Amino acid sequence: MKTKLKIGSLELADNLLLAPMAGITNLPMRLLAREQGAALCFTEMVSVNGLVRDGEKSFALMRSSAADRPLGLQLFGDDPELLAAGAELCEGLGDLIDINMGCPVRKVVGSGAGSALLQNPDRVRSIVAAVRSATSLPLTVKIRSGWGADTVNYLLIGRIAQDEGADAVTLHPRTRAQLFDGHADWQHIEQLKKTLTIPVIGSGDLFSAEDVLAMLNMTGCDGVMIARGALGNPWIFREALALQRGSAKIPPAPEERFSVAARHLALFAGTAGERVAVREMRKHLCWYARGLQGAAQFRAAVNRLEDRAGMEKAMYDFFMQR
Repeated sequence: MKTKLKIGSLELADNLLLAPMAGITNLPMRLLAREQGAALCFTEMVSVNGLVRDGEKSFALMRSSAADRPLGLQLFGDDPELLAAGAELCEGLGDLIDINMGCPVRKVVGSGAGSALLQNPDRVRSIVAAVRSATSLPLTVKIRSGWGADTVNYLLIGRIAQDEGADAVTLHPRTRAQLFDGHADWQHIEQLKKTLTIPVIGSGDLFSAEDVLAMLNMTGCDGVMIARGALGNPWIFREALALQRGSAKIPPAPEERFSVAARHLALFAGTAGERVAVREMRKHLCWYARGLQGAAQFRAAVNRLEDRAGMEKAMYDFFMQR
């Protein structure tokens, strides 16, 4: 199976992408995903309002390193001029710009951004055209199927994005009204792939390597963007690549689970300080433990920990003594 993916001028070795996730896909998370085979990783969503008007915190979300490339920068907002200005500010910080038109979160939608834009195709057209004019970087758009069951318009939005110069479209085939309930309708990805000539990237309900292979085979999409399936499971990229190449997947042994989780903590402490790292790693360790015997007790213990040494001991005891 062909695994290479080209998005505009950006040539990727493989077709597996780590999705942008608010509060999740910081530098440590991205580095771990890359080590397991993710060909392109995205920053968290970055507000163009914050980027243009008060940039320090917004630029911090795009903190990167030489090992963190190629890097996708995801911007959100509802103003074409501000989005264009934000794209200009991103020059040199990453290798691709993505416009978020799919986030269903109330705070984002309430500002007119994210999936709220799906209700206004003319605004979508203006935004893509403005950003395309402002940057020479590859440009992608991430969308949902529509606002609600009676306003499914992903084919229209996809055509608009293509017509205005987007280099690829990512589709999470749920409506905004669904949030993350129910099942993603992969047939929408298949229909979008048949409609557009630019690459189509599929997303939604990818929790295992088998899911990744099934989406690629069913929809014919050019690549997949993995989100929740990568939480505590960076190995999903390695395993999915193995299946695409006709090899057997190799699940992580307890030693590898421990070493990767420990590396995650160390990277986090190195970039954010130990206090922040310990607090934020609680949720990640809960994900790393998912499905393992004793996970409930481990989660309860981890969520009470306040220091790095205690967290490292709890990790060792849980992952290595089984």
